Amino acid sequence: MGKVISSLDDAIKQIQDGATIVVGGFGLCGIPEKLILSLRDQGVKDLTIVSNNCGIDDCGLGLLLENKQIKKMMASYVGENKLFEQQFLSGELEVELIPQGTLAERLRAGGAGIPAFYTATGVGTEVAKGKEHKEFDGKTYIMEQGIVGDFAFVKAWKADPFGNLVFRKTARNFNPVVATAGKITIAEVEELVEIGELDPDEIHTPGVYVQKVFVGENYEKRIEKLTTANA
Repeated sequence: MGKVISSLDDAIKQIQDGATIVVGGFGLCGIPEKLILSLRDQGVKDLTIVSNNCGIDDCGLGLLLENKQIKKMMASYVGENKLFEQQFLSGELEVELIPQGTLAERLRAGGAGIPAFYTATGVGTEVAKGKEHKEFDGKTYIMEQGIVGDFAFVKAWKADPFGNLVFRKTARNFNPVVATAGKITIAEVEELVEIGELDPDEIHTPGVYVQKVFVGENYEKRIEKLTTANA
């Protein structure tokens, strides 16, 4: 039952060119940065990445953009990355923009085994083009498909050897739904505790969803945007 690995190399080697990877995090908060670095060093390419955003130019998923490993990006917000803009406008990068709530629900649905669902979000916009429309109680909805990745990368605060995960405050963000939406989920954690130390009521993701746990070290607190007031 022990899922703890001492190195990311073997886990990342399973990932082949063309894989779809769902990634937790919001901005730079709660991103699995060690996993992303290892994926960059592995050099796999033609990846489809599903995540709320694509990091910044020199951090997070932006490192995969810099290395030209991403073929398609499915995200809800991409405004902090100039390299993203350049690759999109040049035709190097395929982009599917998804409303943020819809993205969360597509991941949740995929993890729950639900192939598709209907939502009113996006009706009458570019988001709805090419999608099935249906009326319920006189209101129009569009069909959205659940998302399941070949792999899922998440960042947690604590874990036990069974893979039970606890996320900390806003770093929880997309991580719980991402953890359920991967065929193989790899959790990067800050602290490993003994079995039985986690109160069952505080566990956010049960270990049944997690295949591998890696304990990271030497995390740097990056600030995405710094705003200061005049003294």
